Amino acid sequence: MNNDMRLPGAVAADSKTLQLQALNQQIVQCVRCVESGYITRACPVVGFRGSAHSRIMVIGQAAGKLSVARQMPFGGPGGVLLSSWITRAGFPDGFMRTDIYLTALTRCFPGKSPHGKGDRAPGADEIRLCSPWLAAELAIVRPELIILSGAVAIRQFLGKGPLEQFIGEMFFNDGQTYLPWPHPSGVSRWLQSPEHQALMQKSIQILSDWRVNHFPDLLLPE
Repeated sequence: MNNDMRLPGAVAADSKTLQLQALNQQIVQCVRCVESGYITRACPVVGFRGSAHSRIMVIGQAAGKLSVARQMPFGGPGGVLLSSWITRAGFPDGFMRTDIYLTALTRCFPGKSPHGKGDRAPGADEIRLCSPWLAAELAIVRPELIILSGAVAIRQFLGKGPLEQFIGEMFFNDGQTYLPWPHPSGVSRWLQSPEHQALMQKSIQILSDWRVNHFPDLLLPE
């Protein structure tokens, strides 16, 4: 099939979309962590699922096993919970998958945690190996808001500290706006606390207020 063939009325991809497509082709061929001995098999999951012009980007810590199997960022139960938080902030059902750019600090499944349930968190060296991909995405997409999903992503952009120091607040660094959220993992105990649930609700309200100012066309009817 001729890849240049388009349906009548189809619009040619714009430059940002083409840049992301080219970047993804490089990412899926990456074997840096295999060559460095951190994982045995490269399985990069690319972040581009919504629009190249997404105004919101979510950055997690790494691809999960289901994300690799489905070739979809946040492809497991955590993605369902993450999407529900975004919907609670007043965005339409499915908005996360169609209009938010989903990505991560590292693109391959790092394996299961050797210390219990859940996945192993990527180390600092692994994050450094993968950082050029995320830097390129940020330069192309230029999101207005970055949601940092989980302690590893929060630490990478905002520094160390307990989740209670970050959840329920919005941060502004170097011209970028960040909204820290806990990782939507089923093995996380952080959200089981009523106090932490209140902080999460506060953060969802912050996103809702941001939506009112930046997406007035998505205002819910009275």
